Amino acid sequence: MYIFRASLTIGGAANPVNRQTKMGSWPAHLFLLLLCLVLLAGAAALQTAPPLSVDSADRWVRPGCQSKCGNVSIPYPFGIDSGCSRPGFEINCTDGTPYLGLGGNIDMVDIQLFQGTLVVNNYIAKDCYYQNGSQSDFILPSISIIGLPNYKFSSDRNRFVAIGCDAHGYIVSNDEENTFRTGCSSYFTNASFMPNGTCSGIGCCTTPIPKDLRSFSLLVDSFNNHSNCSFALCSYAFLADVGKLNFTLSSFTEYSNRVNEPLTLDWAIMNQTCEQANGTRDFACVSPNSDCWNSNNGPGYLCNCSQGFHGNPYLNDSNGCSDINECLADTSPCAKRCHNREGSYSCSCPWYMYGDGRRDGSGCTSILRILYVSLGVGLSLFFLIATGSWLYWIYKKRKLGELKQHFFEKNGGSLRPDIRLFSSEELEAASDNYNQSRILGEGGAGTVYRGVLPNQNVIAIKKAKISNDEAEVQQFINEVEVLSSINHRNVVKLLGCCLESQVPMLVYEFVPNGTLAHHVHDEGHRGSLSLDARLRISSEVAGALSYLHSAASTPVIHRDVKTTNILLDHNLTAKVSDFGASRMVPLDQNGLVSLVRGTFGYLDPEYFQTGEFTDKSDVYSFGVVLVELLTGKKPVAKTQAVKNLATLFIDCVNSGRLVEILEERVVDEGTPELLEAAAELAMRCLSLKSNDRPLMREVAIELEALTRWKKHPWGNVDLEEGDSLLAKVGISSPSVLRDYVNSSMEPMVPFEIVR
Repeated sequence: MYIFRASLTIGGAANPVNRQTKMGSWPAHLFLLLLCLVLLAGAAALQTAPPLSVDSADRWVRPGCQSKCGNVSIPYPFGIDSGCSRPGFEINCTDGTPYLGLGGNIDMVDIQLFQGTLVVNNYIAKDCYYQNGSQSDFILPSISIIGLPNYKFSSDRNRFVAIGCDAHGYIVSNDEENTFRTGCSSYFTNASFMPNGTCSGIGCCTTPIPKDLRSFSLLVDSFNNHSNCSFALCSYAFLADVGKLNFTLSSFTEYSNRVNEPLTLDWAIMNQTCEQANGTRDFACVSPNSDCWNSNNGPGYLCNCSQGFHGNPYLNDSNGCSDINECLADTSPCAKRCHNREGSYSCSCPWYMYGDGRRDGSGCTSILRILYVSLGVGLSLFFLIATGSWLYWIYKKRKLGELKQHFFEKNGGSLRPDIRLFSSEELEAASDNYNQSRILGEGGAGTVYRGVLPNQNVIAIKKAKISNDEAEVQQFINEVEVLSSINHRNVVKLLGCCLESQVPMLVYEFVPNGTLAHHVHDEGHRGSLSLDARLRISSEVAGALSYLHSAASTPVIHRDVKTTNILLDHNLTAKVSDFGASRMVPLDQNGLVSLVRGTFGYLDPEYFQTGEFTDKSDVYSFGVVLVELLTGKKPVAKTQAVKNLATLFIDCVNSGRLVEILEERVVDEGTPELLEAAAELAMRCLSLKSNDRPLMREVAIELEALTRWKKHPWGNVDLEEGDSLLAKVGISSPSVLRDYVNSSMEPMVPFEIVR
């Protein structure tokens, strides 16, 4: 077994982890030099110092000091002659070979100023066995560095290495206070097992060393005296920089002739941190624009130039940290214009170019080029967009036409009703695209809008709600067919329809004076209608319903008679509207069965119970309307104990309290006989059984008679106390009045039918 001892006492610093900056200012002569160069070169930025990549350590020494020993540069704080180095960094140059310390025996290969490292040659321990049984150990001198605390072995870059086919090596600390022992083994018999180019454990093994290592001993021997591997007769052990180690099978032969292997040492300014040393007289970072970095391999610190500067941070002269002129023509990072600044630079482009100006960025691009490219791209895009838009417009127009045709046929266009067909565009324009301010009213079936045609005629547009129910569309078709054949002065006139939209739309004449409910119930209008107007309106409504029930080619049941569906024009002439719930009833049927439709308060009780509606269902609803006109009350009361107006009215009439429920103006303007006759007619319309209700034709005739009776000259007959108008004309009761009306008014037709 061969033992190799190398005793070191060294202290160091390596990779920086903490930073403390010490700033300064340029020397005056450098500033003047820069100013002169700028004036001579115009707007171009010129060199003030060589770039970092071409820094030469040959001049980074104190004035008058030797800068090299052999091929190794010696930058300050290292030095050869007296006064040329910082204490602890002396170099002995003998026969062109630099050695650590004044009397040191470790020869140096390289000093790396900014990394805080230096490379030295380290001896290799060997243990060889030969086939004749002889053993050869190479006895090497012991290496010891005493009194140089600024150095230590680099634990980051160095590894203990053992090489051999049956090698076993150890590294042992010689420091009595900090003892450690570690090593590795390598054993193999087939050379093909060993990979080339790596020290992976087969033929060559490594193990790390601890931080702050200053001395060590090496031990190497063989397990079987190399008897199983004739190709490797020696074992080797050494401490080396593994970054420089390239191990192959030929290394067994090469290491037999080699004496040493490169080893890396850390060095630093001992034994303070940047925070402790900054501001003291012995602080090493004396150059302006230099920074201080704490070592991560024990106590100590290193110096380096700030970003944008280069030079020797340990010198406070022209060789210290100076500005890097990044704008040199060969190394400029700018594509066109470079502007050097102290510790920095900026790039720009000429006025006719754009970009960030950097070589590693977008550089500078001609505006003309981008204009040409943009123009070409723009024209291409415009052509594509224009062509695409034109094709899309044609496609949409075609699809819209197909969709309109589909809706037209779906909504009954094949029937071709004898009314005007409006286009969807016409109605959109007339209603200002169905503006909310144009809404006249809303209901369950749809919304009514006020429209103005180009000829300034005002119309009402009823737009149905979107529905996928085919039955609803069929009902709409029926409604169009019925209303297109009706021209009654008390029915809202259907002017036309639109069948090409998703939902069918009806166009009616515009009735400007609102609904009957508005004049009877709304605040400010209660009591505004005279008794004459009320009787006339009720007579007109009854006449319209009688026409729908009896005179239309196919009878129509409205099914939603109420004061909100009765419109008034400028002359307060009644117009029955909203036929959305209406149904046509064949002449051979008395009624139809359907889901209950109508408005609470107006709904026929018998229809509600059986689901079968007849023309008598409209009679009941009209009876409620007649009671509204007589009483001025709403069909459903919110404060009465009895909420249903029909029930309340019947109760008052049966109990002799008719005057109590009638509206005050009605009582003031009507005679008891007339009011009794109107109330009796309403009572018959509100009968719970439909068979007990009169026909709408009979109701219309009686109301026409009451209206004429109210205006008859008999109304001016002088009455004696206790006499009544009915008695004067020979009518003793409402029933007699009804018989009188039937006999005297039979030939009269209170409405006209226009085919």
